[in-house]
Amino acid sequence: MSRFVFSLAIFAAIAAGAMAPLPAHAQGEVNVYTTREPKLIQPLFDLFTKETGIKVNSIFIEKGMAERVAAEGANSPADILMSVDIGNVLDSVARGVTQSVQSEALNAAIPANLRDKDGHWFALSLRARLFYVSKDRVKDTALTYADLADPKWKGKVCIRSGQHPYNTALIAAYINHYGEEKAEAWLKGIKANLARRPAGGDREVARDILGGICDIGVGNSYYVGLMRGRKNEEQNKWGAAINVILPTFPGGGTHVNISGASVAKNAPNKANAIKLLEFLLSPEAQAAYAKVNYEYPVRPGAQIDPIIVALGTLKTDEIDLRAIAKNRKLAAQLADKVGFDQ
Repeated sequence: MSRFVFSLAIFAAIAAGAMAPLPAHAQGEVNVYTTREPKLIQPLFDLFTKETGIKVNSIFIEKGMAERVAAEGANSPADILMSVDIGNVLDSVARGVTQSVQSEALNAAIPANLRDKDGHWFALSLRARLFYVSKDRVKDTALTYADLADPKWKGKVCIRSGQHPYNTALIAAYINHYGEEKAEAWLKGIKANLARRPAGGDREVARDILGGICDIGVGNSYYVGLMRGRKNEEQNKWGAAINVILPTFPGGGTHVNISGASVAKNAPNKANAIKLLEFLLSPEAQAAYAKVNYEYPVRPGAQIDPIIVALGTLKTDEIDLRAIAKNRKLAAQLADKVGFDQ
């Protein structure tokens, strides 16, 4: 059975009995602007409609979502703005196109460091920035992010561009913990350890570890699920070639980023927007979402996909995500300063 069909079976089971059916009197619609690929979230929208009678109209916007909503002004049809990366989520807040939402259900479901204290944004899912290491050549089982610059890895590190949002967020977190000067030295150390020029994606890191080009690299947690959990013989080999280490910052936390959502400032269907967000943070919906995209649920205790569970217990770095967004520009500047991608 394919992963997608299996996931649909999960949704069907949820709809049939895992969730108590809601009365169908809550009619209407809700409009979602999203930078997420529709296939990753549409099954949940369909289930929400089945349970509530509220139709979800989703509009995929690859870039410039905050700018579009700002241009639409008071006439914007957007009810929910859904984005990947805390920086993108906060761009909408900074543009003034979100509004404060007070929901006991959302506050109870989401840890305080993963939501705005004023209710302008809420995390929906997590992805951790991990180390992929060779099963055959690396015996380490515990490392910190600082260790990536250790000279023992000289000529053995693979990573995608330092300017990619996944890495600027990690660099920004490093700045938050250690300061600008140490972050710059760290980037210089990683650059000196590179086995090849930063390029490609996270899955290519695993590919190159299998090929013997490097022994250690940086990648997001959900890519491990994609490599190991889907029917793709070549990528299955990449995923099988690596062990995964959950690196830490001081305090023992692993860097995470989010997908998140806000209620739009001029939402014409605000009440339905809040109902949809509360639904997406329910235990059942969080577990189903995790099955489809291999991300960590935000809600504590929600079921995690077994492939991701096998990576180890995730303890998240508890710094305020707004600090990461604030340091993104400096992170990009430091990557350029040290010639990271050259």
